[in-house]
Formats: sequence, structure tokens, C-alpha cells
Amino acid sequence: MIIDPLGRRFKNLRVSLTAACNYACTYCVPDGKKLQALSAELSEAELIYAVRLLIDAGGVDKLRITGGEPLISKKFDALLGSLRDLSLKDIAITTNGQFLKKKLPVILDAQVSRINVSLDTLDASAFRSIARSGDLATVLEGIEEALAANLKVKVNCVPIRTSNIDELLPILEYCLDRNIELRYIELMNMGHLKHNQLYEQEFIGMDEILDKIGRKYEYYKIDAPIDSTSLRFEIPDYGRFGIIANESEPFCRTCTRLRLSSNGQIFGCLSNSKAFSIRQLLDKPYPIAITELQSILKSAMQLKQRLAFTGETTVMKFIGG
Repeated sequence: MIIDPLGRRFKNLRVSLTAACNYACTYCVPDGKKLQALSAELSEAELIYAVRLLIDAGGVDKLRITGGEPLISKKFDALLGSLRDLSLKDIAITTNGQFLKKKLPVILDAQVSRINVSLDTLDASAFRSIARSGDLATVLEGIEEALAANLKVKVNCVPIRTSNIDELLPILEYCLDRNIELRYIELMNMGHLKHNQLYEQEFIGMDEILDKIGRKYEYYKIDAPIDSTSLRFEIPDYGRFGIIANESEPFCRTCTRLRLSSNGQIFGCLSNSKAFSIRQLLDKPYPIAITELQSILKSAMQLKQRLAFTGETTVMKFIGG
């Protein structure tokens, strides 16, 4: 197990199945262009071996499947079945929900613990404007069917000043009515927004979010796991919500996350574009691969920010949400 001077270790692994996505969200993709999938994605067998190595070399015990959009990957179905045989405490999925209804039987059969669905608005026109693709009604139908199947659902919403500032309460109430925990995610200073004045113009911070909620509801802060990225709040008699306040209240000092991109790159920190390829390890015998991977993970750990998220030009869809 690798532990740094702050006591941080790698526990949570984000695995990007693909850099491809059926959306081109304004805060993720520049200029409205859908970035192409990386040409050298890991195979299903390579991904499984990589995850196994990261469990054993780094002490990872929680895994989240991300993308791009993981549900469009041809590896999705088989990978989920294979993950059940690994020593993981928790397996979760982040999706835009467009194909959730179609893939729900696969998700349920794999005994996935929970899913997070990205949903920035309940207005169909605004939805198309932000995502530049997709259909809101299909996403909402997928959420309803997942809930009916007793799958634990969370919703992720990125507040954007010129796109959905008037939707922050409606989305909260949509979630409260369905016992879904909503997570507001502060706009991240990543990709094309880095070094761009548009970031400052569009950013909505935690204080403003709480102010809007507080005008209608009383709320109080509740405990969250020490390595949680989310600050959690309770609205008595209604439910809970969270805010991932990467700018307003950084969580870097307790971060336990590690990311594996679809082309075999390890990222220790979102605030650093430096990556370490583990592709060459995937053809090596297990004992050799483990030894070499531990050295890579030590280097990746050293890249973690000590105090606060500073952002990076790396496009988020390439390294997993």
C-alpha cells in the first residue's frame, strides 16, 4: 500500500472505458465539436488485468466506471460481468443516462451498487443546448426505471450561470421527490475553460447555491466520509443533497482517487496533466507487473495537490469523471 506524508492512499479508482461520448457538453467539449475517441483504447482483457493490478499494487477497493460515456462502449457489458470476480467493496457507474434504460438489465445483473446520472436541467430545450445532443425524456425515463428496480441513483448537476441558474431548485425538488441525492458540482477549471475568462463568467460557487436553496428550505450540514469529495446537507422532512465544492472548499488533502484512462494512462491528480502509461505492464507476468506498477503509483501519488484544486488543460472526458 502506498501512503503519502498526508496519510493519503489510493482507494477509489476511476476507469474510463472510452473517451468517446454521444454528448458534447459545453463545459466539457470546446467549440461544440465532439472529440474523437482515442485510437488505442485498452481491450476488455487489458482493462480487467489493469484493474486487478491496481487493486493489488495500490490497495484500491472502490471502482467507478466512467467515460466519455461508458454505456456506449462495446466493452461495457462484458467488463461489468468480469468485475464481480475482483476484490472490490463497491462498484459504481457514472453515465449521462441516455442509454440507461437499454443497459439497465446488464447493470442489475452485475450487481452494481449505484449509479450517478448527469442531469443539468429539466428543460428539454436547455438540455439540448448544454449537451448538444440527446433527449431529456429518455434520460428521465431511464432514471425512473432504475429507481423502480431499486437501484441507488444519484444525480450530478453542474451549475452554469448562463445555462441553468434558474434550474437549481427545480432539479433539487425533482430529486427530493424521488429520494435521490443530488450533487451540485462546481464548474471545474479544466480543458478549454482553463485560462479562459468564460470560466469566471459561468462559475457558480457553493455560497450562491446554498443561498438559493436557503431562500426556500432550511438545511444543515451533515457528516460525510473523510475522503468524500462532497459536502452533504440535510433538508429536514425532505431529504439530502451535496455540493462538490472543488473551488469553494477544496478536498485535496483527503483525496484518495486514482484515474485510469481508456488508453492505459494513470493520472494521480486532476490538477496535473502528467500521466504514466501502464500499457507496457499488461504483457508482463504478474509479479513483475506489480513491482513496476508500485513504482509508477508512488510517482503518481507525488503529483497530488496538497491544498487546493488548481485545474488543468486536460480534457475531462479523456481521463474519466
